[in-house]
Amino acid sequence: MEFGVHLRERVYNGTEIWCEVFKLRILKRKRPLNPAEILVFGFGGMIVIGTILLCLPAASSTGESVGFLSAFFSATSAVCVTGLSVLEIGTAFSLFGQMVMLILIQLGGIGFMTATSMVYMLIGRRITLKDRIVIKDSLGETHLQGVVRMTRSVLIVTAAAEAAGILLLSLRFIPEYGAARGFYYSVFHSISSFCNAGFDVFGLGNSLVSYAYDPLVTITIMSLITVGGLGFFVVVELYRKTLLGHKYHLKLHTKIVLITSGVLVLAGFLFFLAFEWNNPRTLGAEGLSTGDKVLGAMFQSVTPRTAGYATIPQGDLMPASKIATTALMFIGASPSGTGGGIKTTTAVMLLFLVATIVTGKKDTVVMKRRMSKDVMMRAITIATIAFVFVGFITMLLCIVEQSHLAASDLLFETVSAFATVGLSTGITHALSPMSQILIIITMFAGRVGVFTVSMAVAKRMSKQDVSNIRYPEERVMIG
Repeated sequence: MEFGVHLRERVYNGTEIWCEVFKLRILKRKRPLNPAEILVFGFGGMIVIGTILLCLPAASSTGESVGFLSAFFSATSAVCVTGLSVLEIGTAFSLFGQMVMLILIQLGGIGFMTATSMVYMLIGRRITLKDRIVIKDSLGETHLQGVVRMTRSVLIVTAAAEAAGILLLSLRFIPEYGAARGFYYSVFHSISSFCNAGFDVFGLGNSLVSYAYDPLVTITIMSLITVGGLGFFVVVELYRKTLLGHKYHLKLHTKIVLITSGVLVLAGFLFFLAFEWNNPRTLGAEGLSTGDKVLGAMFQSVTPRTAGYATIPQGDLMPASKIATTALMFIGASPSGTGGGIKTTTAVMLLFLVATIVTGKKDTVVMKRRMSKDVMMRAITIATIAFVFVGFITMLLCIVEQSHLAASDLLFETVSAFATVGLSTGITHALSPMSQILIIITMFAGRVGVFTVSMAVAKRMSKQDVSNIRYPEERVMIG
């Protein structure tokens, strides 16, 4: 009994210190951090800790440190659940290093504040109002009501989905690799798939190409990617309505996410099936059946939704398919999920806004619901910042790499990093140190959210609250 009390106190004290460090309460400052800044520094803190651990000789398979930049790149990619890597995870890192990566992926997938809340609930600490506000922002919620309950649901959904993935993947990997290694591979790839990270530890350097036409592996991973990308809010609502039988209508957000996700997957599937059908380097390879081609096209349509696994070498895609993949990556997953991109709801809001302007209507209406001005302004802001940010980083990469790498491949890499996808045309290992740093910045901005980062910086730099000042109106010529 006494041992249990001491253990509880140690866990509590350790957690308290961990949270205080990430909230920067140990630093003297004039005012407390706002929620956006807490998220930025929280994810940044996890990256720093991950980098230190991956720099240790024990994390390397050779017994020598992999180097600071490689460790920094890998830690950022793991926390940001991207999947891009300058190292082959399965061969460069030891079991310890791979476990560090797996923990970073899991924490990055469910989010910094969700992980913190889980620890709080385990040790019985009350979640404060400020903590609830940060959790709300990290999950993309609009109301404080039910935030803690939503956090519990996130943890339950994560555990259930990953456990199901482990079970299904074990049916393939255990007979092939043996009990211990097969189970480990199942755990790693189930978590990596659900968190939309896209890392693999097979050590073959070709992602899932070896399992491209294995229905058990590919369909399981596609399912995990889809559930993780839909967003916890949508999954929880579907669970309550379908499995628990709650009698209420699905919210507009859930309807938009489900319809948009379905349309994007179907459109991508048909596009890739048409353009890659006769490509001898992809779906047109000799010996592939119609079923194999359908499976390959479906996986290629799902994985750009921020997953990062590839059953087709991305560098071998037709130019049109690369453009389509880039577009799907830029849109990304849905809010409150494990993926990145500008999000499906943002893309839908922009489309309806354009339709509203073209038709001359006053209000933007989606499914008989009028969208608020704040929602539309946020959608425009996110899309604009994302577009400018991706273009700027791509331009810098072109300057740094000069003529060594094609501009189209650099754009593909940048969008993949920003949307935390992890797909690559094969140039990640060839990037110069400066380009790697640019990709690191892009991954971090994409995971935390360009909007969140911008708000955190803007609030720090703001010298005067001008929200109540209105200036004279003027018109300029447009178009």
